[in-house]
Amino acid sequence: MTITVTGERQDEAFANALASLLDARFASRLFAQDATLWGEAAAAEAAVRLGWTDFAENAREVLGAAGRLADEFRAAGIDRFVLCGMGGSSLAPLVIAPDLTVLDSTHPATVRAALTGDLSRTVVIVSSKSGGTVETLSHLAAFESAFIGAGIAPDTRIVFVTDPESQLAEAGHAQGNRVFLADPCVGGRFSALTAFGIVPSVLAGANVSQVVADAAAARPAFVSDAAENPSLRLAAALAAGLPERFLLELHPDGGLPAELGLWIEQLVAESTGKDGRGVLPIALPENVAATAAASVETLRYRAQGDPAVPGLHGDASGTSPRSGLAVAGSLGEQMLLWQVATAALGFLMGVDPFNQPDVEAAKIASRASQGDDEADSSSAPRAADVAAELRRAAPGAEYLSIQAYVDPNEPGMDALLEELRATLSARLETPIAFGYGPRYLHSTGQLHKGGPAQAAFLQLIGLAPRDVAIPASEQDNAGSQTFGELLLSQARGDASVLRDRGRAVVTVETADVTAFVRELLTAI
Repeated sequence: MTITVTGERQDEAFANALASLLDARFASRLFAQDATLWGEAAAAEAAVRLGWTDFAENAREVLGAAGRLADEFRAAGIDRFVLCGMGGSSLAPLVIAPDLTVLDSTHPATVRAALTGDLSRTVVIVSSKSGGTVETLSHLAAFESAFIGAGIAPDTRIVFVTDPESQLAEAGHAQGNRVFLADPCVGGRFSALTAFGIVPSVLAGANVSQVVADAAAARPAFVSDAAENPSLRLAAALAAGLPERFLLELHPDGGLPAELGLWIEQLVAESTGKDGRGVLPIALPENVAATAAASVETLRYRAQGDPAVPGLHGDASGTSPRSGLAVAGSLGEQMLLWQVATAALGFLMGVDPFNQPDVEAAKIASRASQGDDEADSSSAPRAADVAAELRRAAPGAEYLSIQAYVDPNEPGMDALLEELRATLSARLETPIAFGYGPRYLHSTGQLHKGGPAQAAFLQLIGLAPRDVAIPASEQDNAGSQTFGELLLSQARGDASVLRDRGRAVVTVETADVTAFVRELLTAI
């Protein structure tokens, strides 16, 4: 095993946190699937969420079946693979398989681009643990209609990954789709090494066998009730900074996909962000300086080698109080490390890492906002007024979150929003989280609503001039006629819940996000 964790603060808080894990024999009990680790209230949920600790045998079976299906598709000339899924059903494949097209947006432009690809060469993987995810069912209905319109039988080109007995499983078996049944005793955000992470990645041609093998080889070190266990050390290091340092900046440092930070965001934020507590990872691009704020811990992640690199705050020793943490290891090792560390962090924080009590609130509010009056882009606030609102909100916020309901594939959008993030951080002297909507609703959205309340939010909602209808489907429970309407209801619903929880929310609905952001940059 090559994975290492360095940079832990050698203080009393760290020592006490690590001792708590060792005294409780947390690691060995976790891998024995002891559901009592997180207390009586969490035991029932934990009892059906610990299958990920014993993943190897099931993973080998799924690898074999997915590999045979991949060979079959490629023999038929199919080489374009689109994954429709949200949160835990999409983020691991996004990291593992760079050639996979991941559709986890309801923005009409994004959906239209996915639908207008060469369908003769396309297979769609529809992935949902519950089988009832509104975005995914809407995508499914759209692709079913598109395949039929192209003269292609949908059941030959749509693969389902879901839990046994879900409505998606029942529909797939009835219609003749290829159906991969996942382990029902694994929650979505802990499913990277199960069918949810494996099937789409194998079909897209990724070397998933190596990822699984690396994780399996590292497993014995994570089972050990020893002070050297890297997952326990990572959890103790994060817990030692709480509640003051609850923001965790993630800095890619070479050899691993930058998207790994997005996967870590969901795993940690959705698992810990509740009851007014939480750790919020903030995934950053390469070569971004750390934010010098008291609420921020920093962490570099890299593929291999000595992670004790020069500190993010200029200290080359790796041991100063502000030099930051560093984690080195392969992708498979990192994934299992973070899953174990997240479960341990929940133990130390006294929260149930397997539930998400505040996610449903946004879904309810989204449904309630459907049918509201359509947005009027001419009434979008002036950039100068938005800048002033953000300046007023910043002093009372430990962090600001940009939530962009836009087309992430629009040329230049990523760079423009990163410029906005950097500018806001420098001018407001505040850490800036970022998420594309509705992706973040299935990731950091739980923490934004259920975690520490000292936060402010900037919603950027791109109103698409050309909408895309959501076709009728027996599985569709979207309750919305178009993707544009669904996107708007999701954004408005989340904003209403955030405001109800006392968070400051600044919302911008505009037909030209690029122009507005440029004006905002000038105003800031």
